[in-house]
Amino acid sequence: MSTELGLLGAHLREHEVTPHSARQLEESGYGTLWLDASPPADLSLAQRLLDATTRLTVATSVVNVWTADPGTVAASYHRIEEAHPGRFLLGVGIGHRESDTGYTSPYDTLVSYLDTLSDAGVPADRVVLAALGPRMLRLARDRTAGTVPCLVPPVHTRRARAILGADRLLLPGHFAVLDADTDRARATARSGPPGTALQVTNYGNNLRRLGFTDRDLAGSGSDQLIDALVAHGDGPTVAAGLAAHLDAGADHIGVYPLGADPIATLLGVADAFLGVHAPHSAARLDE
Repeated sequence: MSTELGLLGAHLREHEVTPHSARQLEESGYGTLWLDASPPADLSLAQRLLDATTRLTVATSVVNVWTADPGTVAASYHRIEEAHPGRFLLGVGIGHRESDTGYTSPYDTLVSYLDTLSDAGVPADRVVLAALGPRMLRLARDRTAGTVPCLVPPVHTRRARAILGADRLLLPGHFAVLDADTDRARATARSGPPGTALQVTNYGNNLRRLGFTDRDLAGSGSDQLIDALVAHGDGPTVAAGLAAHLDAGADHIGVYPLGADPIATLLGVADAFLGVHAPHSAARLDE
C-alpha cells in the first residue's frame, strides 16, 4: 500500500478547516491536509476530514509529545488506518520549552515516545518528525519516514536533505501571502508566526545556524528574514517561492496560508502552483 502525499500540502488549524473546505482543497489539487497546532490524541478531526473526502491524505503537524498520550495516539492511528487505509500520516514533534509544561530532555523524550508508538504497532514508515537541528534530523532519518519542518527557508531544506539522504521524506512547510503590495504582505507575515515565533528557542536557534543574526531575529524580524520565511506577491511569485524548496531537495511543500481568508489563499496558491508543476512528480510514501 502507498500513501499519496501529493506535491502540495495545506497547513490549517482546527478552527480553520471544515469537512467542506477539506473537499475544496482536495478538488483544487492538494494531496495532503496537515492539521497544525498540537491536535489532541484522539485524532477525531483527522477522521472526520477523511470521512468527508475520497483521496486526500490527512496528516498531523504535529502531535505534541507533552500533551498527547502515545498509547492513545497509537490506538487512534489504528482506528483511522482501519477506516481509511493508507490515507493518514502521523507527524510527531517535541513542542517548545516556552509553552510546554515539564519540557526537559527533548531528545530522550522523543525517543521514548517513538518507542511506545512502535511497541503499539504504529509502523515507523507512517511517522514523520518535526525536526530542525542535525540531531533531530538524524533521528528522523533513523527512526521514521522523514521530517516535516516548519519556519524554515530553502537553505534548511538543502541541508536537511544532505542529512536525511535520498530515501527519506522531506516535507517542509512554508508561509504564503497572496498580496503584491510588499509592505502590506510583510506586515501580514509579521502578524503571524513568521513574526511572532522568532523568540521561540527551537526556531531561533535553527535560524541562527542558517546564518541569520540576532538583529534579523529582533522584534518581528528583519525584511531579509521575513522574505526568506514567507513567499509573498502575486500567484506566480508565491509559486516560485514555494518551488525553491523542491529545487533544494524537498519531496513536497506544505503551504501555511497567512491573511484573513486562509482557504482562499490556499486555493489561489494551488491554482498558481499546480498550473506549473506537474502532479506526476508528487511525493508518495510506499509500504
